[in-house]
Amino acid sequence: MKNFGWRQWLIVLAFVLVVLFTGIFAMRTVRRAAYWHNHTDEPIRPWMSIGYIAHSYRVPPHVLTEALGLPPKPDRRPIREIARQQNRSVDEVIVILQNAIVHVRPPYPPPGPPPLPQNQGPTQGRSP
Repeated sequence: MKNFGWRQWLIVLAFVLVVLFTGIFAMRTVRRAAYWHNHTDEPIRPWMSIGYIAHSYRVPPHVLTEALGLPPKPDRRPIREIARQQNRSVDEVIVILQNAIVHVRPPYPPPGPPPLPQNQGPTQGRSP
């Protein structure tokens, strides 16, 4: 068996680094997906930003900024600071945001597919 030269070791090192970075970014992606899958419709807290609330409740952020009378640009401040700047209580801002969320979401889930007739199974009436 032949020993590796410095160029071959450099290629092996580069390959290991690429695999390492790919693994790290894959783990981060999976963790974020799992986090947002489990964190939907969280109760609104003073530390949350408008973007976080919009993501959690799956509503467009501009709806929440319009409800608070803010300019239509991304705002990363927590709602505690927004309430302080607008001379409102945090509870008042939370109520405004909750009302905006309720009014932008549909009142009921969309209907599912129509049911199949009783005498027709899933494979009957279809072409092979």
